[in-house]
Amino acid sequence: MGTKKADAKAARAVLGTLKKLYPNPRHYLMFDGPYQLLVATILSAQCTDEKVNEVTRALFRDYPGPSDLAAERIEAIEAAVRPTGFFRNKARALQGASRAIVERFGGRVPGTMEELLTLPGVARKSANAILQHGFGTVVGVVVDTHVIRVAGRLGWTRNADPAKIELDLMELFEKREWRDLPFYLKSHGRAVCKAPSPKCGACAVAALCPSALVEPPAAPRPPAARAKTRRR
Repeated sequence: MGTKKADAKAARAVLGTLKKLYPNPRHYLMFDGPYQLLVATILSAQCTDEKVNEVTRALFRDYPGPSDLAAERIEAIEAAVRPTGFFRNKARALQGASRAIVERFGGRVPGTMEELLTLPGVARKSANAILQHGFGTVVGVVVDTHVIRVAGRLGWTRNADPAKIELDLMELFEKREWRDLPFYLKSHGRAVCKAPSPKCGACAVAALCPSALVEPPAAPRPPAARAKTRRR
């Protein structure tokens, strides 16, 4: 079931508050150009942005373009990306995507959703990120774990499937908000709306959140019973 139309006004109010809390939207991954963004996005699965940025500093230096990763031994790529976790799968995806870019796209990352989805390791979330931040093209909303969690708690979606969540958010907000919406939700998810325990008592949008759980003050503890005097 999608988001109800009645939620739109509250959703806009929440977004307005989040924009004030987290100004200057930016991408958390460090990159220069669509190819580096593609590589960083593949590595970001089940890994923190900080760790990805740490790994890609050396990776981009040693493998500046798709032809470099395409020709490298898979064992060397695995060693380079090992700190990001799931390194064997990620190494195969990086090499497969790099080879496809070289062989099918003339060495340049393709700039359409349809073409990006043909690359190994690239799903819709990654393709949206590459299009938005690599090409300036917005066709959807990037849905990551923070977006799933925070949007669900705010009542913006009742779905668990990322593709359906994306559609709910696209329906709820105007297209001009799609690009930066994930930044605001991710920033709030990292700072306040954490998993598994959100800081609802410190949340600026708790009054508009149907999931807000503000704990009441703890009840006073009863006075300790006096220890009985032991008879001799």
